[in-house]
Amino acid sequence: MSGETPVDPVALRDEVRAKYQEVAVDPHGEFHFHTGRPLAKRLGYDESVVGPMPDVAVESFAGVGNPFSLQALSSGERVVDIGSGGGFDVFIAAQQVGPEGRVVGIDMTEEMLAKSRQTARDMELSHVEFRDGLIEEMPIEDDWADVVISNGVINLCADKELVFGEINRVLKPGGRLQFADIANGAPVPESAVKDIDLWTA
Repeated sequence: MSGETPVDPVALRDEVRAKYQEVAVDPHGEFHFHTGRPLAKRLGYDESVVGPMPDVAVESFAGVGNPFSLQALSSGERVVDIGSGGGFDVFIAAQQVGPEGRVVGIDMTEEMLAKSRQTARDMELSHVEFRDGLIEEMPIEDDWADVVISNGVINLCADKELVFGEINRVLKPGGRLQFADIANGAPVPESAVKDIDLWTA
Protein backbone atom coordinates (compact mmCIF):
# COMPACT_ATOMS: atom_id res chain seq x y z
CA MET A 1 0.00 0.00 0.00
CA SER A 2 1.16 3.54 -0.63
CA GLY A 3 -0.29 4.78 2.64
CA GLU A 4 -3.24 4.75 5.00
CA THR A 5 -6.61 4.38 3.28
CA PRO A 6 -10.02 5.60 4.50
CA VAL A 7 -11.57 2.12 4.25
CA ASP A 8 -10.29 -1.44 4.15
CA PRO A 9 -9.27 -1.99 0.49
CA VAL A 10 -10.06 -5.71 0.58
CA ALA A 11 -13.53 -5.16 2.03
CA LEU A 12 -14.19 -2.43 -0.54
CA ARG A 13 -13.13 -4.73 -3.39
CA ASP A 14 -15.50 -7.39 -2.11
CA GLU A 15 -18.38 -4.90 -2.14
CA VAL A 16 -17.51 -3.69 -5.64
CA ARG A 17 -17.04 -7.22 -6.94
CA ALA A 18 -20.43 -8.31 -5.59
CA LYS A 19 -22.17 -5.34 -7.22
CA TYR A 20 -20.64 -5.91 -10.64
CA GLN A 21 -21.25 -9.64 -10.51
CA GLU A 22 -24.92 -8.66 -10.56
CA VAL A 23 -24.39 -6.35 -13.53
CA ALA A 24 -22.66 -9.15 -15.45
CA VAL A 25 -25.26 -11.81 -14.71
CA ASP A 26 -28.41 -9.66 -14.77
CA PRO A 27 -27.56 -6.52 -16.79
CA HIS A 28 -31.22 -5.49 -17.05
CA GLY A 29 -31.77 -5.62 -13.30
CA GLU A 30 -32.56 -2.70 -11.02
CA PHE A 31 -29.43 -0.68 -10.18
CA HIS A 32 -28.82 2.79 -8.81
CA PHE A 33 -26.92 3.60 -12.02
CA HIS A 34 -27.77 3.41 -15.72
CA THR A 35 -26.47 0.65 -17.99
CA GLY A 36 -26.33 -0.55 -21.58
CA ARG A 37 -27.25 1.15 -24.83
CA PRO A 38 -29.32 3.97 -23.29
CA LEU A 39 -26.33 4.92 -21.14
CA ALA A 40 -23.90 4.80 -24.07
CA LYS A 41 -26.19 7.11 -26.02
CA ARG A 42 -26.51 9.50 -23.08
CA LEU A 43 -22.72 9.66 -22.74
CA GLY A 44 -22.19 10.55 -26.37
CA TYR A 45 -20.79 7.35 -27.83
CA ASP A 46 -20.97 7.20 -31.62
CA GLU A 47 -24.17 5.35 -32.50
CA SER A 48 -22.69 4.26 -35.82
CA VAL A 49 -20.11 2.31 -33.79
CA VAL A 50 -22.30 1.13 -30.91
CA GLY A 51 -25.36 0.25 -32.98
CA PRO A 52 -23.87 -2.73 -34.84
CA MET A 53 -22.29 -4.20 -31.70
CA PRO A 54 -23.99 -7.32 -30.30
CA ASP A 55 -26.20 -6.72 -27.27
CA VAL A 56 -23.95 -8.81 -25.04
CA ALA A 57 -21.07 -6.39 -25.74
CA VAL A 58 -23.09 -3.39 -24.55
CA GLU A 59 -25.64 -4.55 -21.98
CA SER A 60 -23.31 -4.60 -18.94
CA PHE A 61 -21.76 -1.20 -19.71
CA ALA A 62 -21.96 0.97 -16.58
CA GLY A 63 -19.53 3.83 -17.21
CA VAL A 64 -19.84 7.46 -16.16
CA GLY A 65 -18.43 9.21 -19.22
CA ASN A 66 -16.79 8.69 -22.60
CA PRO A 67 -12.98 8.51 -22.43
CA PHE A 68 -12.79 8.52 -26.23
CA SER A 69 -14.28 12.01 -26.33
CA LEU A 70 -10.94 13.30 -25.03
CA GLN A 71 -9.03 11.98 -28.03
CA ALA A 72 -9.55 9.19 -30.53
CA LEU A 73 -7.09 6.33 -30.39
CA SER A 74 -4.70 5.81 -33.28
CA SER A 75 -4.13 2.78 -35.44
CA GLY A 76 -1.52 0.46 -33.96
CA GLU A 77 -1.63 1.81 -30.42
CA ARG A 78 -1.40 -0.42 -27.36
CA VAL A 79 -4.21 0.25 -24.89
CA VAL A 80 -5.00 -0.90 -21.36
CA ASP A 81 -8.54 -0.55 -20.00
CA ILE A 82 -8.50 -0.69 -16.21
CA GLY A 83 -11.70 -2.08 -14.74
CA SER A 84 -12.89 -3.30 -18.14
CA GLY A 85 -16.10 -4.96 -16.94
CA GLY A 86 -18.10 -6.52 -19.76
CA GLY A 87 -15.63 -5.16 -22.30
CA PHE A 88 -17.61 -2.36 -23.95
CA ASP A 89 -14.81 0.24 -23.95
CA VAL A 90 -12.28 -2.44 -24.93
CA PHE A 91 -14.37 -3.28 -27.99
CA ILE A 92 -14.61 0.40 -28.92
CA ALA A 93 -10.84 0.75 -28.49
CA ALA A 94 -10.23 -2.36 -30.58
CA GLN A 95 -12.05 -0.78 -33.51
CA GLN A 96 -10.03 2.42 -33.21
CA VAL A 97 -6.56 0.83 -32.97
CA GLY A 98 -7.30 -1.80 -35.61
CA PRO A 99 -5.68 -5.22 -35.94
CA GLU A 100 -2.20 -3.67 -35.82
CA GLY A 101 -2.91 -2.48 -32.28
CA ARG A 102 -3.52 -4.33 -29.04
CA VAL A 103 -6.07 -3.83 -26.27
CA VAL A 104 -5.87 -5.44 -22.83
CA GLY A 105 -8.74 -5.20 -20.37
CA ILE A 106 -8.11 -5.77 -16.66
CA ASP A 107 -10.88 -6.74 -14.27
CA MET A 108 -11.22 -8.53 -10.93
CA THR A 109 -14.75 -9.89 -11.38
CA GLU A 110 -14.90 -13.46 -12.66
CA GLU A 111 -18.33 -13.09 -14.23
CA MET A 112 -17.32 -9.97 -16.14
CA LEU A 113 -14.15 -11.64 -17.39
CA ALA A 114 -16.04 -14.71 -18.59
CA LYS A 115 -18.54 -12.51 -20.40
CA SER A 116 -15.99 -10.21 -22.04
CA ARG A 117 -13.74 -13.08 -23.14
CA GLN A 118 -16.61 -14.94 -24.77
CA THR A 119 -17.82 -11.77 -26.49
CA ALA A 120 -14.33 -11.08 -27.85
CA ARG A 121 -14.24 -14.60 -29.29
CA ASP A 122 -17.70 -14.16 -30.80
CA MET A 123 -16.64 -10.84 -32.35
CA GLU A 124 -13.40 -12.46 -33.61
CA LEU A 125 -11.20 -9.80 -32.02
CA SER A 126 -7.83 -11.52 -31.97
CA HIS A 127 -6.01 -8.36 -30.85
CA VAL A 128 -8.04 -8.14 -27.61
CA GLU A 129 -7.23 -9.84 -24.31
CA PHE A 130 -8.84 -9.76 -20.87
CA ARG A 131 -6.68 -10.37 -17.80
CA ASP A 132 -7.71 -11.15 -14.25
CA GLY A 133 -6.15 -8.63 -11.90
CA LEU A 134 -6.33 -5.55 -9.73
CA ILE A 135 -5.66 -2.08 -11.04
CA GLU A 136 -3.50 -1.52 -7.97
CA GLU A 137 -1.30 -4.40 -9.19
CA MET A 138 -1.75 -4.53 -12.94
CA PRO A 139 -0.69 -7.70 -14.76
CA ILE A 140 1.03 -5.55 -17.39
CA GLU A 141 4.74 -5.09 -17.98
CA ASP A 142 6.48 -1.74 -17.51
CA ASP A 143 6.30 0.85 -20.31
CA TRP A 144 3.92 -1.28 -22.40
CA ALA A 145 0.93 0.96 -23.11
CA ASP A 146 0.54 3.98 -25.33
CA VAL A 147 -2.79 4.74 -23.66
CA VAL A 148 -4.55 3.76 -20.45
CA ILE A 149 -8.31 4.25 -20.38
CA SER A 150 -10.73 3.96 -17.47
CA ASN A 151 -14.42 4.65 -17.00
CA GLY A 152 -15.93 5.09 -13.55
CA VAL A 153 -13.49 2.80 -11.78
CA ILE A 154 -10.76 4.80 -10.04
CA ASN A 155 -13.29 6.33 -7.63
CA LEU A 156 -14.02 2.79 -6.38
CA CYS A 157 -10.41 2.23 -5.28
CA ALA A 158 -9.35 3.05 -1.73
CA ASP A 159 -5.71 3.81 -2.59
CA LYS A 160 -5.79 6.15 -5.57
CA GLU A 161 -2.13 7.08 -5.21
CA LEU A 162 -1.25 3.44 -5.77
CA VAL A 163 -3.55 3.27 -8.81
CA PHE A 164 -1.97 6.31 -10.46
CA GLY A 165 1.48 4.92 -9.69
CA GLU A 166 0.55 1.74 -11.55
CA ILE A 167 -0.82 3.73 -14.47
CA ASN A 168 2.45 5.61 -14.68
CA ARG A 169 4.41 2.35 -14.54
CA VAL A 170 2.63 0.67 -17.45
CA LEU A 171 2.55 3.74 -19.71
CA LYS A 172 5.37 4.29 -22.17
CA PRO A 173 7.25 7.58 -21.82
CA GLY A 174 4.96 10.13 -23.44
CA GLY A 175 1.94 7.84 -23.07
CA ARG A 176 -1.41 9.22 -21.96
CA LEU A 177 -4.28 8.53 -19.60
CA GLN A 178 -7.85 9.06 -20.83
CA PHE A 179 -10.40 8.50 -18.12
CA ALA A 180 -13.88 9.42 -17.01
CA ASP A 181 -14.82 9.29 -13.36
CA ILE A 182 -16.84 10.73 -10.50
CA ALA A 183 -15.43 13.63 -8.51
CA ASN A 184 -16.85 15.56 -5.58
CA GLY A 185 -16.29 19.30 -5.51
CA ALA A 186 -17.25 19.67 -1.87
CA PRO A 187 -15.73 18.25 1.32
CA VAL A 188 -17.12 14.86 2.36
CA PRO A 189 -17.70 14.25 6.08
CA GLU A 190 -15.20 11.81 7.55
CA SER A 191 -18.02 9.56 8.73
CA ALA A 192 -19.25 9.24 5.14
CA VAL A 193 -15.76 8.61 3.76
CA LYS A 194 -15.33 5.74 6.21
CA ASP A 195 -18.75 4.22 5.45
CA ILE A 196 -17.88 1.48 2.97
CA ASP A 197 -21.51 1.02 1.92
CA LEU A 198 -21.59 4.57 0.55
CA TRP A 199 -18.69 3.86 -1.83
CA THR A 200 -20.91 1.65 -3.97
CA ALA A 201 -24.27 3.26 -3.17
